[in-house]
Amino acid sequence: MSDPSTPIGLDPALAAGNRRELSGYGARHFLWQCDHGVAHITLSRPQRKNPLTFDAYAELRDLFRALQHAVDVKAVVLSGAGGNFCSGGDVHEIIGPLVQLKAPELLMFTRMTGDLVKAMRACPQPIIAAVDGVCAGAGAILAMASDLRLGTARSKTAFLFNRVGLAGCDMGACAMLPRIIGHGRASELLYTGRTLGGEEGLQWGFFNRLCAPEALVPEAWQWAREIAAGPTFANGITKTMLHQEWNMGLDQAIEAEAQAQAICMLTEDFRRAYEAFVAKQRPVFQGN
Repeated sequence: MSDPSTPIGLDPALAAGNRRELSGYGARHFLWQCDHGVAHITLSRPQRKNPLTFDAYAELRDLFRALQHAVDVKAVVLSGAGGNFCSGGDVHEIIGPLVQLKAPELLMFTRMTGDLVKAMRACPQPIIAAVDGVCAGAGAILAMASDLRLGTARSKTAFLFNRVGLAGCDMGACAMLPRIIGHGRASELLYTGRTLGGEEGLQWGFFNRLCAPEALVPEAWQWAREIAAGPTFANGITKTMLHQEWNMGLDQAIEAEAQAQAICMLTEDFRRAYEAFVAKQRPVFQGN
């Protein structure tokens, strides 16, 4: 029996290499749930405020890379368990071992963490970070690298690299954070490592909106479902252009968008939206 997710006429060998289902993915270092086109990644080490390990970094990187080919995931929710988002790299399982490593191995690690951000930005699905409680270090980076961010009044976001003797230029922070909240505000956070509260994060534009803690994940899911119900290919194009146009001049960006929009006009989503609009308007015209 043919795979219903494979378009008629598509070579099965091409589909096998470029189209896959991830709803049944078995995560090892975090929780994974997929329902009605929405995937939910839950960082789940609540007793330690959900820190990342070497293995968690690598699995998250590989999973976001795989999402580029997923046919059954249209939006992603990223959250933490136990009232916190993520406390960053595990002090005992990451920070301690890093002190003992030589330069080549340290660069291997920093490139791996950067590759996670690259994978998050490259996957076509919009990512919604649901941030409650502690969101520090690499956890703040995961929220920053997401497309949309929901927070709570008790959210505590800190790019605290400076406070542990490191530069603020970690995992793309110096490139992305100024574009989200502005250069001066990003400089303040990256030079001081101070905590950004939920209300201030909303005022600064880091958070799109705040929710009550008990409503945070349900609202993130609702938002993700709304996105998943929209034009999947076009949403992926929007994400791609938002990312790529950082490095374009205005004329180049307008031309790139013209080409991207013309491609979207070839999709069934565009045709269905037009037909739905006509069907909705027809009774009005017939009544006149």
